[in-house]
Formats: sequence, C-alpha cells, structure tokens
Amino acid sequence: MSDLGHRPEPQGTRPFRLDVPLHELLMKPASPAPVPMLLPPSEKEYLPEPVFPQRTEPARQSSFQYTRWKAWRHWKALGTPYFKSRLLPGDFHPIIAYLFTEWKCNLDCHYCWAFDNSVKGMTEDVAKRSIDWLHSSGLRLLALMGGEPLLRPNFIHKVIYYAAKNDMLVYVPTNGRLLRPDVIDKLGDAGMGTVNLAVDCIEEKPGLEKALAPIRPYFEYLLKRMHYYGYTVFLNVCITRVNMDDVKELAGIARANNLGIDFHIVETPMVEQPHYKHLNDNSTFLRQEDHPQVEALIDWVIEQKKNGLKVVNQTRRLQQMKEFIHGGLEPWGCRAGQNTLIVRVDGTLAPCFPLYSAKYDWGTVGDHKFDTRQLTEMKKSCEAHCFSTLNHIMSYCYNNTRVFRWLAKQAFHGFREATGAIE
Repeated sequence: MSDLGHRPEPQGTRPFRLDVPLHELLMKPASPAPVPMLLPPSEKEYLPEPVFPQRTEPARQSSFQYTRWKAWRHWKALGTPYFKSRLLPGDFHPIIAYLFTEWKCNLDCHYCWAFDNSVKGMTEDVAKRSIDWLHSSGLRLLALMGGEPLLRPNFIHKVIYYAAKNDMLVYVPTNGRLLRPDVIDKLGDAGMGTVNLAVDCIEEKPGLEKALAPIRPYFEYLLKRMHYYGYTVFLNVCITRVNMDDVKELAGIARANNLGIDFHIVETPMVEQPHYKHLNDNSTFLRQEDHPQVEALIDWVIEQKKNGLKVVNQTRRLQQMKEFIHGGLEPWGCRAGQNTLIVRVDGTLAPCFPLYSAKYDWGTVGDHKFDTRQLTEMKKSCEAHCFSTLNHIMSYCYNNTRVFRWLAKQAFHGFREATGAIE
C-alpha cells in the first residue's frame, strides 16, 4: 500500500482505498455505458427444471473412493483449464468465474460492504447465458457469489443442476443460516462441488453475525452428507479485531472434522460504496494497537499449518497479511480479467470482486472487453491496496514450477487426494 492512511481506522475512514486518480477513472460512468442483458420475454432463455432426486445411492461408497473422486474432479475443474491457458494463444482464459446471483444478504456483518438489499437478483436468462458462455471459453470452475446466494434456494438449485450437467465444479459460499437439510439435499443431489461456509465466530457478536452456534445443526448435517453427495466443505474466516480467540477455536473445529479452512484479513472497501453504512466507528476494523495480536495469531496459524491443519492460504500469503496491515504489500501478479472474472447480477463484467461497484466498461456476458494493457496499468496501483485471497491463490498458482512441484507431490502420494496447497 502507498500510505498508512488507507488502512482501516475506527473514525474518519476514507470511503475507498485506491489512489484517487485510479478511483476517479474506475468510478466515472462509461460512455456509452455497458448494457445489461435485458431482453424481451420471447428472446429470454431459461434454466431447465432439475430432476430431484437423481441419486438413489451414495456417490462414493468408501473414503478411498471419495478422496480419489475429489482429486479427479478438481483436476478436471482446475488442472485441464490451467494447462490449456498456458498452451492456447490470447490473454483471456478464464479458469475461475464468480457468478453473482445476488447482491443482497440476510445478515449485516459490519465489516462487509458486499451487499445492497435494493438490488434485484440475477435472472435465469443471465445465469444460463453466463454458464453457456463461460463453458465455451473453457471454464470448468464456477463460484456462486453474493450477498447470500441461498436467499433463493430454488434458483440456486437450478443454477447448480445446469452447471454440473455442463461438467462444471460449482462452489457455493454461504453464511449457513439458510442451509437447511432439505436445501443441502437438493444442492448436493444437483452436483454441488464445494461449500465455502463463512463463519467468523462461535457465538454471534455485535457486528459479527456469521456465527457457528446458530447453524450448528445444519453444519452437522452438511458434514454427514459429504460422502453421499461427493461435495467438499471448508470454513472461511475473516480476522477482525473482535474475533481472534474465535479464529483459534474455528481452526480446531476444522482440524477435528478434517476440513480445510481459509483466512481473510478485514479490509475497508476498495472503491466507494454509497450504500455501506458501517464505514466509520466500526468495531471490527483493525487498529494500530491490534497489530501485535494479529501478527501473533498469523504466526500461530502458520504453525498449525505446519502441523497438519488444512489451511487453503499459501504460507507466503499468510505472512503477507502482516505486511498488509502495516501498509507494505508488494505487487503480487494479479490475474484478474485474464484467468478470473466476475459476472454481476445484470450480466455485466468486472475483473474482480473488489471492483464490483466500478463503472468502467469491461463488457457483458458473451462480449468481454478485458484489455491486457488497461488491466496491467490498473494493477500497478490496485494490487498494492488489495488482499483478495482467491485471486492471490490463482496468481500464486499460475506458475509452472510451482504446479509441477505440486503434481510431483501428488504422484508421490499416489494421487489419492489433493495433498496440501501449492506452495
């Protein structure tokens, strides 16, 4: 980061973290503006009605079959598109796409600006056209995003069913409040690949509503049905100033259940979010006096990872969290707009989640306008302000040496399962 003034502070926080000239460029309405995918009813497409139930017996009968299946499924979703992107000409080769089916949420975690309850959710037409276009581009890993995707469980059932029929691994993030057993069964039966369960604390706290206690029965049922449907589960935890003890307890729960876990560091908005009402006097944002405790917690996480905890973040990225809170993050080779992208609820595109609200014209589904020169120039500034975990994982893994080293490790273990992150 270019200066410490961009770090979260309890009072008088700036409404955005980008350098002012870049922010003005990205927030200036495009001329002409990108046209959302609004079509007359006669031209609209619809998702097929899911068959439920499809399964009459477990997807995989044993733990060995389950782990082998996970490894093969993730290879098809990530490995094949990765090597195609290395071999095929051009700069746009999406490997992971984030389909924002909602920009609404049923909770109000005070650090989170990623929802606006006045925005309508994605239509079936946009969802189907998006999946078809992404599939034709070679993509096989589709991450649903929000807000909270499960606000419309029947719609998500259709999306997962259609994407899975198109050989996509579908990743579902959720705070779990709407993840009832009947929803788990429908989504699992439809072909859901991974559940990213966002929980920041055990018991709900003021300003932190993503808690495990209110969803404990759903969580237990989710784990109970993993082998039957063949999906995976990992915990997603944001480190704030009010949940550091909970982070350790959640890591213990992940270890006890042999689950993966990934960590985020609390951030203020990248670009201005007029709808966000918790920018100032926010109890979750880190303050300078919190830095020693945060650094000790990160060191603890790294040590737990060395001792077998399935941490999704690379060790180097965990170490960079300490650099980030002090304003010293170096460029990290972001691949947004090249190997990752987002599809907004209206079908317009952006390179990454932090820039969801930017007004720059990157095109629409079926007609992207990602330009490598524009992206490269933009990232000279925005990378220094961004700690996007998922985009960093992609960027870190977009390295042949690291990939081949990781594949050698998998071969040594007999390709029984995906052993460890790419380091």
